[in-house]
Amino acid sequence: MKLGDLVAVAQDLISARRVYGEPVERDGVVVIPAATVFGGGGGGADEESGMLPVREGAGFGLVARPTGAFVIRDGEVSWVPAVDVTLLRLATTAVAFTVAVSLSRIVRAHRRLS
Repeated sequence: MKLGDLVAVAQDLISARRVYGEPVERDGVVVIPAATVFGGGGGGADEESGMLPVREGAGFGLVARPTGAFVIRDGEVSWVPAVDVTLLRLATTAVAFTVAVSLSRIVRAHRRLS
């Protein structure tokens, strides 16, 4: 794949079509899923550099996470956020660990002062 082709693919991947999914309609309710999409890339060159030729090359990465959905019911639009259970567990674990370490240090300091 040529570098120009890769750029075209990257532009297609980071578009509004990736952020908003196809609307789904059931029983008069329309749901439009939404995601947070971000990416990054790099490029290369095609030139002679000393004894080794440098050839064309590139890379690209894309991350998409569900954010929520717009729900249209009876002409009213509402936003329903997605709950990322993995991120919630990670945050809860980090807070619990921080609290446990802090409490143990407070207890140790209190014992030294007593």
